Amino acid sequence: MIVVTGATGNVGQPLVRALVGAGEQVTAVSRKISPQDVPTGVRHQQADLARPESLAPTLDGAEVLFLLTSGDFVAAGGNVGDVLDVAKAGGIRRIVLLSSQGVATGSHPSTLEDPLTQSDFEWTLLRPGGFDSNTLQWSEMVRTQRMVTAPFGDVALPTIDPADIAEVAAAVLLDAGHVGKAYVLTGPEPISPRRQAMAIGDVLGEPVQFVEQSRAEARAQMLQFMPEPIVESTLDILGKPKAAEQQVSPDVERLLGRSPRTFAEWAERNIAAFK
Repeated sequence: MIVVTGATGNVGQPLVRALVGAGEQVTAVSRKISPQDVPTGVRHQQADLARPESLAPTLDGAEVLFLLTSGDFVAAGGNVGDVLDVAKAGGIRRIVLLSSQGVATGSHPSTLEDPLTQSDFEWTLLRPGGFDSNTLQWSEMVRTQRMVTAPFGDVALPTIDPADIAEVAAAVLLDAGHVGKAYVLTGPEPISPRRQAMAIGDVLGEPVQFVEQSRAEARAQMLQFMPEPIVESTLDILGKPKAAEQQVSPDVERLLGRSPRTFAEWAERNIAAFK
């Protein structure tokens, strides 16, 4: 049995489907979850990692845990150590943690990783860069105005399709040979916000105007849904990325045996959100 937290999100949903497709028994866990969120017959339960004790009932019969912590978990002062205590008591032996590329480059603190890597669990770290799906925040503006506003319009980063993260997570969860390893996950090429807007326009068949925000404007907007420390470090990466944060990692291709999907492929698959 594999327990997947964050099971209703951009990574969690395709991950659950991939594991079920591989014949695994899965418990899908999220703060809000319904039968419609999971494949037919999949066990699903509500839990909030900010209240670690709520995770305990979901662990019955499981030995492997996919751990995804949200920005809300961080904002609420969530303690990964408390989550790990519950996991250990519930019989979990192996944990795959969704972290971030910024930990590998030193742009983000390692506070989520350290309690796990210093524990007795068998662990694997997945460190993705920016998600292609972050551009869904543009969807209403594109639908109503055919316009995108974002900071640092010409700074390119190798953002990744969440479906690729899910496939990598499934591969790692299904094979204990990845214990003790950390993988950086990126897309196939760096792409700037301006080019992302153009790609969306190409799939729509209509031009999408790009309007560049100042850092202050972007910060004010991001503070509405992200904790301040994460906002600042994210803006640093978006505006003045380190060389390593602009490099394409080979790990997705090594693990999946194919190149990562392009942003244009992600946009075509999700274009209904922008129409």
